[in-house]
Amino acid sequence: MKSDIEIARKSEIKHISAIAAEMGIKEDDLELYGKYKAKIPLKYIDMNKVEQGNLILVSAISPTPAGEGKTTVSIGLSQGLNRIGNKCTVVLREPSLGPVFGIKGGATGGGYSQVLPMEDINLHFTGDFAAIEKANNLLAALIDNNLHSNSRKIEIDARTVIWKRAIDMNDRSLRNVIVGLGGRKSGIPREGGFNITAASEIMAALCLADDLPDLKKRMGNIFIGFTNDRQPVYARDIKAHGAMTVLLKDAVKPNLVQTMDNTPAIIHGGPFANIAQGTNSVIATRMGLSLTDFVVTEAGFGFDLGAEKFFDIKCGYSGLSPKAVVLVVTIRALKYHGGVDLARLKEPDTEALKRGLSNLSKHIENIQAFNVCAVIAINKFTTDTDEEIEIVSQHCHKKGVEAVVADVWAKGGEGAVELARKVSKIVTQCSSKFTPMYDWNWDIPRKIETIAKNIYGAVAIDFTKKALSDLKNIQDLGLDKLPVCIAKTQKSLSDNPELLGRPKDFVVTVREIEIAAGAGFVIPITGDIMRMPGLPAIPAAENIDIDDEGNISGMI
Repeated sequence: MKSDIEIARKSEIKHISAIAAEMGIKEDDLELYGKYKAKIPLKYIDMNKVEQGNLILVSAISPTPAGEGKTTVSIGLSQGLNRIGNKCTVVLREPSLGPVFGIKGGATGGGYSQVLPMEDINLHFTGDFAAIEKANNLLAALIDNNLHSNSRKIEIDARTVIWKRAIDMNDRSLRNVIVGLGGRKSGIPREGGFNITAASEIMAALCLADDLPDLKKRMGNIFIGFTNDRQPVYARDIKAHGAMTVLLKDAVKPNLVQTMDNTPAIIHGGPFANIAQGTNSVIATRMGLSLTDFVVTEAGFGFDLGAEKFFDIKCGYSGLSPKAVVLVVTIRALKYHGGVDLARLKEPDTEALKRGLSNLSKHIENIQAFNVCAVIAINKFTTDTDEEIEIVSQHCHKKGVEAVVADVWAKGGEGAVELARKVSKIVTQCSSKFTPMYDWNWDIPRKIETIAKNIYGAVAIDFTKKALSDLKNIQDLGLDKLPVCIAKTQKSLSDNPELLGRPKDFVVTVREIEIAAGAGFVIPITGDIMRMPGLPAIPAAENIDIDDEGNISGMI
């Protein structure tokens, strides 16, 4: 069996100007990054077309170590929609180098449903992550310079500074650091740390911004800490936001690439879904809807994380409204949720499969709670049996939704034709408009409780003493009307990663609540969530190499 990179390398892709021309983009307007990548100017966004377009959101059940192939299905569905005569673009997030060299691998799909050039996209791409990293670290440098300077106008209390530096790599050694060592000329010693770039508030803000001026405003709204007399300090107060936005002037523009069959693909931004909103940028989504009739996009991890935040945060800020949700499920993931060990997932086990259906049921109920029409995509693997597929299909039918097999890894768009027809029919016939889970004007505890009880299935919420103190700060700062972006494990519907399937009678504990005023939300932290992952015992980087001719191997 060929690897993803071997399949990608044999694909014939067009010059990116040809893809752009098919979308109505003039060649002179493209900002080229070689032959196969380009940035699109924001002037191509047409809000009238955005409102009329057909947006399809792809989500999934609770992810497992086996992987559900949500990105692959998103790409395959866009290919399938084009095959049946629709004009479609797939709009995705950019990969982070942390997972690429860590445990998860790349984020460009797989098999015959990939976006290309996959090596470039999975590595430095067009430099967006680097720009976000630099803007993040510029703010950190300006904060420490303010602390060091004798002529500073704002007396920041170093003990209250919450801003961390960023780097796009998994490195647990950087989670907690001491900065300013080396004597008086090297700054003020204090505790600090690093976040992975995808977890930077700047990444979240870029992905929710309307345009460059709005991004600059969001940079200015970033909360830094307090002064010595307990007054709040924002990035605008130390005049950081202008220079930060300068570093982001190109990163704000979405990136155009293509799938293996030359379907347009816009890839832009990359916040994680277990600690941020987990969706590509508002700008990229609007761009896709401006240039094609259909847009397929995805939300990170399971529906309880990325999709909830897509509806309650991204749609709340942008006015976007998906006309259909595609929920990705795999037979092996359901067996995992039914208690089967990872090593035995390829073996038929209908009883474990039936036990694992409880996880699928909860996600279907969550979709229905948002009042959105849905279809279940069974992402097919060669080990799936007809009996297992039929069990899932019948279960979905009883839940009021249809299930369609998608064989996109092996067949690309051809393997998604039936799914594309079903989705196209739903988009045409479904008249419902999504209903948010909560009102932003509610108080923060009520918003958290609503999500935890209705989406996760919790029976109660518990706030630690630190979280209660954070709530008071948020209210005093006048930020209590912001939406909530709950940081939670992706491995379970609960805040305990060990509870698989559909946990019941659990309590969600909020241990602290962070402020992300620049992004435009607050972040209740549950469980053991970190913004700087570590590498696994055997990282993917050990298998990645390059030969004398510059050909990369080992990347998946």
